[in-house]
Amino acid sequence: MRVHLINPSHLAFGVAVITPRWLYVLAAATPAPYGDPVIVDETLVALDPETIAAGDVVGIGIHSGNALRGYEVGRIARDRGALVIYGGIHATLYPEEALELGGAHAVAKGDGDRIWPLVIKACLDGNHESIYDGGRIEGGSMLKARWDLLPPDRYMWASVQTVRGCPKHCSFCSVWRTDGQKPRVRSSDAVIEELVELRRKGFRFIALADDNFYPVAMADLKMADRRADKTTLNNLLQIREERFELMARLAKLPKDMIFFTQITMEAAEDPEFLKAMKKANIKGALVGVESVTPAGLKDIYKDFNFFGEELVDRLKAFREHGVHVLGSFIFGLPSDRPETFAATAALAQRAGVTFAQFVMLTPFPGTVDFARWEEEMQKDDTRIAGVPITRHWLIPQAQRPKVYLPHPVMSADEIRNRTQAVWDDFYSLPNIWKRSKCVPNMKGRMAFVLMSKLYRQMYANTGIATDSARVSRAEKWARLLAPPTRRLFTAPPMPDLQVPN
Repeated sequence: MRVHLINPSHLAFGVAVITPRWLYVLAAATPAPYGDPVIVDETLVALDPETIAAGDVVGIGIHSGNALRGYEVGRIARDRGALVIYGGIHATLYPEEALELGGAHAVAKGDGDRIWPLVIKACLDGNHESIYDGGRIEGGSMLKARWDLLPPDRYMWASVQTVRGCPKHCSFCSVWRTDGQKPRVRSSDAVIEELVELRRKGFRFIALADDNFYPVAMADLKMADRRADKTTLNNLLQIREERFELMARLAKLPKDMIFFTQITMEAAEDPEFLKAMKKANIKGALVGVESVTPAGLKDIYKDFNFFGEELVDRLKAFREHGVHVLGSFIFGLPSDRPETFAATAALAQRAGVTFAQFVMLTPFPGTVDFARWEEEMQKDDTRIAGVPITRHWLIPQAQRPKVYLPHPVMSADEIRNRTQAVWDDFYSLPNIWKRSKCVPNMKGRMAFVLMSKLYRQMYANTGIATDSARVSRAEKWARLLAPPTRRLFTAPPMPDLQVPN
């Protein structure tokens, strides 16, 4: 009997940008008597069904975007006589769907760190339940990943998690519902140990794969301080202190290690935090800008963000502290108009955003947007390939619409075409070359250009284009660009590196 852990994908690029951390965390949670799990990341290479034998255990992690391929993999595994277990965000939201469509014997909801070995044993013993709930475990129970099982020469960046949960409640995001709004912080000891292990292996670029690296904003502290009961304030101050402790320890790691994280715009109002990020060598952050207009921010319950010139100033504050911004923008909001696209692109350039992603508003399960849209669509029997539009993740990939929510003034095609045009302009070679001045040498600038082009091919053309030929070209270009780009991000291993005090 062998345990298999599979990250499903309908596209394989041979080389991936960031390690899918959950695979290696569940590998750590797999009891030693079962042996080392067989890990398959289909963003690298598609599953070979012949590797699965009767009596094996197959764990499949799914989000809404890859659920359809995940269900296909599950049915293949079950047909070969394996025991099939699902987990991940989508399985947490729709466990019955995995049982019905994915050939699942069992589904594990919530965090898998502790529940995974129990589900394996129950399935092997033949007395398993259909659904298990791993809940939301505290930071001290989060497992260190089995990085010793990483395949060589396949990933550009490694990933380490420092905190789960996000206190915000953005309408387009499901994280605060699935992971909770209470930040669950790992100890700095556990985080640093993982980072040292990864640097020993030759990884120097690390994604701090957190829901929100800045879980306590200054506004949160002020609000808590106004209460007579200081319990909440003291809890928030402790979390903030732990963030600073972690960053102080990051600063003691080898100077060639570079970190990237995900953070809210509010951090721009916290110079002390930004200074600590700079000292910790956190050189980049995905910042959810989402919209450049006040009406757009109101559409998505993100009134705490800034807009206009104030937004430009906040984005520049990150750069002034050495933090490059990957700005995330959403198109297709009810208040968007044709001129919003050009205004967004111009603001991104003016604010000095280093990278950007331009996504179209999509109602994902678990979000406020989805619940509202699903209710509105109750009387609409629109189907594609026999699938109700409100279950869009089950529509065959090539037939899925790119825009789902009706817009008051623009058609779906207009939103998609205008979004594609913004991607094309932002990632044109002249504009990429201009932005590459942010790195100090020619090797760095070449890495910047390659990474920019690869990012566009992987996340724009394959996700937005409706022309199958363009998607195919994008996949081929990504396969060509990925190996040389990966080599620019690696470094000689440091096998003797010790954990700093």
